[in-house]
Amino acid sequence: MTVTRTTVGIVGAGPAGLMLSHLLARAGIDTVAVDHRTRHEIETTHRAGILERDSVRLLVDAGVSGRVLTGGHEHRGIDLRFGGESHRIDFQGLAGASTWLYPQTDVFVDLADARARDGGDVRFGVRDTTVADVTGSPFIRYADDRGTIHEIACDYLVGADGSKSICRHQIPSSARRRYFREYPYAWFGILCRAPASAPELIYTRSDRGFALISQRTEAVQRMYLQCDPADDPADWPDDRIWSELQARLAGTDGFRLHEGPIFEKTVLPFRSFVQEPLRHGRLLLAGDAAHTVPPTGAKGLNLALADVRVLAEVLELAVRRNDPDALDDYTRRALIRVWKAQHFSFWMTTMLHVPPGADTFDLRRQEGELATLVASESGRRYLAEGYTGWPAV
Repeated sequence: MTVTRTTVGIVGAGPAGLMLSHLLARAGIDTVAVDHRTRHEIETTHRAGILERDSVRLLVDAGVSGRVLTGGHEHRGIDLRFGGESHRIDFQGLAGASTWLYPQTDVFVDLADARARDGGDVRFGVRDTTVADVTGSPFIRYADDRGTIHEIACDYLVGADGSKSICRHQIPSSARRRYFREYPYAWFGILCRAPASAPELIYTRSDRGFALISQRTEAVQRMYLQCDPADDPADWPDDRIWSELQARLAGTDGFRLHEGPIFEKTVLPFRSFVQEPLRHGRLLLAGDAAHTVPPTGAKGLNLALADVRVLAEVLELAVRRNDPDALDDYTRRALIRVWKAQHFSFWMTTMLHVPPGADTFDLRRQEGELATLVASESGRRYLAEGYTGWPAV
């Protein structure tokens, strides 16, 4: 068995883990990050890609990459579409901010390249990972592809290992609280080869269900429609998908989507989850290991990056002062944004999705809520401020 000694061990080398490793390296703090996935697996798994202004600022100001500004697409607003009509939510006019369409895979590539450039110790493709002694002298243990066992001894351990986290279970049930909400609908997501149907995102609520029209590149588009979580993609031939999307977007303005060959189909169930506290002894949780949100509000990746920005600050204090109590403020600061995002995502989701068994009252009430929102400058501003992100805490 080989043993490595480091200051901060990180389980999970997705965007959250790599950003934390990068920020700590800039502060002169050693880290080792491990992930059971290979780099190729992570950078070829398609994920959401809307970045808040502070996420963009973090990537650029931290010296990760300016590619988000040259390769990303600034979105100065979105369209809310209901009753067959589109209503623009002007982010710049209402909140003085934009979002950027920049796929999570690109964020990961930028971070992985930055860690490789700077000599960071990141170990992809490990297996049989375990962690232990999180209130004493933490360590990570794993096997490489030849079966050799490796141990990483660390002063602090960070679980940034996603929604199937092994680290979150290290906090005993007597010391944790978990909050959970499962939703009775899912998204049927597609990637297709077609020109963009609109310059920015369209969030659509119709009596047939929700639809989201997004973009990926000039030639590849990402679209979603509300479906049953039990749906099988094999039961959705291309003709059925396009027919349903066109019906949900139909309106008096004659809007139609540009269609093209569909090369990926996925069903994405979603849920809300929070585990508190985010610290136990020398273990800290970040990103999806600590919380998940429905994708409707575009908050998942942004919450993870906000977590590690705060976590890097408190870890630097703890290391510099040799004072683990400096970590106490992490849970409080991070959870302020987490619960704001939970509310915002829940609100967007329930406002735009048709609940199973909805009657005519439910349908008309939703239209009344949307009509009230778009008619109110205060309502539109709340949406714009929430979508583009709240100030750092």
